[in-house]
Amino acid sequence: MSNPNIVNVSTILGKSVGVDVGTSATDLVANAASSNKIFKINSVVISNVDGTNSATIEVILQKDGSNNFHLAKGIIVPAAATLVVVSKDTQLYLEENDKIQVIASAASYLQAICSYEEIG
Repeated sequence: MSNPNIVNVSTILGKSVGVDVGTSATDLVANAASSNKIFKINSVVISNVDGTNSATIEVILQKDGSNNFHLAKGIIVPAAATLVVVSKDTQLYLEENDKIQVIASAASYLQAICSYEEIG
């Protein structure tokens, strides 16, 4: 597994992804095992798109494909509300074979958006 030196990079690409959050683990963003890149996570935002019902969210940082660490666990997102899990104040890096996954207590209530930089 490579961990590139981010001082001498050739490219920095700004990216954003979004997913509908279900009741099983869904990859929000994943860094491929042989990418030779680092992903700098700038923000993870969870939105409750249901106008009536609340739901809980889990946001998991999976390191090296198997070690799970919770960025958020069991946090209630009220109806029509937004939760900022990661911001510029709490940014983090995904090395190769790392990913961020999301799980909701109810399907179709929550959406997740991640803004990141692909550095290589």
